[in-house]
Amino acid sequence: MRIKQHLLSGDGIDFSESPNQGGVFEAGHPDTIVIHYTAGGSVESAVRTLSDPARKASAHVVVGRDGSITQLVPFQRIAWHAGRSSFRGRSGLNRYAVGIEIDNAGRLQQTGPRFTAWFGRDYPLDDVIEAVHRNESVLAPWHRYTEAQIGQVEALCETLIAHYPITSIVGHEEISPGRKSDPGPAFPLDKLRQRLLAEERAEDGAMEEPKAERVLPRGLVAVSKLNICSRPTRAAVTIAPPLSRGTLVNILDEQDGWYQVDIAIRGWVNKDFIQA
Repeated sequence: MRIKQHLLSGDGIDFSESPNQGGVFEAGHPDTIVIHYTAGGSVESAVRTLSDPARKASAHVVVGRDGSITQLVPFQRIAWHAGRSSFRGRSGLNRYAVGIEIDNAGRLQQTGPRFTAWFGRDYPLDDVIEAVHRNESVLAPWHRYTEAQIGQVEALCETLIAHYPITSIVGHEEISPGRKSDPGPAFPLDKLRQRLLAEERAEDGAMEEPKAERVLPRGLVAVSKLNICSRPTRAAVTIAPPLSRGTLVNILDEQDGWYQVDIAIRGWVNKDFIQA
């Protein structure tokens, strides 16, 4: 992809201008990229919302789950994506930042084996990741980003860095903590920054090799109540209330017919009662 006259061009890239935009950035800006999720069900619904004058919201681009990109605002103009925000002594990040929206439902609610978005759509287990948000302390289910999206966002950020004086890539959750939670823990934001901005360096000044991410197998509790124990044996004490049917667990280890699982706490359950 490339940028010409502040517009993206390349395969799978469209332009549909939103009326929701401000003036031209001041000299030396944009110097920041803000990553968002749409918290919606499709690119089409996101584009409609971000182009509705009554909503008074927009972003520079929306990235679909297939990696397609729709640009809504030229990169030299201010889009309305950050809202109340502050970062490194500056407030109102719209004036300094490109906004990238990614088609993703965000945080999900679990009811038994179902994972449901706020707008009522259910998502299969393969589309769910359970993780702890950087601003929180407990596990929660989140809609998984596609590899196509992650790769395209990285390519887009790399293109923006080459064309504009970008020095920071942040999540909406970092500039509006407590108010926003996007892009959430399902998006590899820290790794993206490390690869593109070299923010994390070893003591000798060399770039640290990113650690390989371990993808944990997951399972659902398949009985009405399942004890979680301190050790992999029926003689062990329970360390928490029983897990209920449909609880999603990350499987960390296996020993003597038991799984070590990770939920809000870590303990051992009988593997016969886990649907993996």
